[in-house]
Amino acid sequence: MMPFRRTSFDTPCRIEVEHSDEFLCAHVELADGIAINPGDRVRVHGDPIHVAFGESRVIERLATVERAGLVERLWTRLCGHFEMTELYEVSFSDRRLS
Repeated sequence: MMPFRRTSFDTPCRIEVEHSDEFLCAHVELADGIAINPGDRVRVHGDPIHVAFGESRVIERLATVERAGLVERLWTRLCGHFEMTELYEVSFSDRRLS
């Protein structure tokens, strides 16, 4: 693995989209259970998907996966740890701070 170089490959993927009063979601599952790591990018090819209210669809498409290089992967992990600390400042108590 090159420390600064990205590699890419194409793979089939399955897209599940639901638009209802309970859910508004879209999930992409890559073929063969390919894992996505910090810093990686996934681009799904094809026209935009439109799902009417109350419907759900499953679509097969092609996706390009770009693997991050070693340096970018480490940088993404480091930044992720610092951004995580922002969540620690949220309070779920029922009292107000003065």
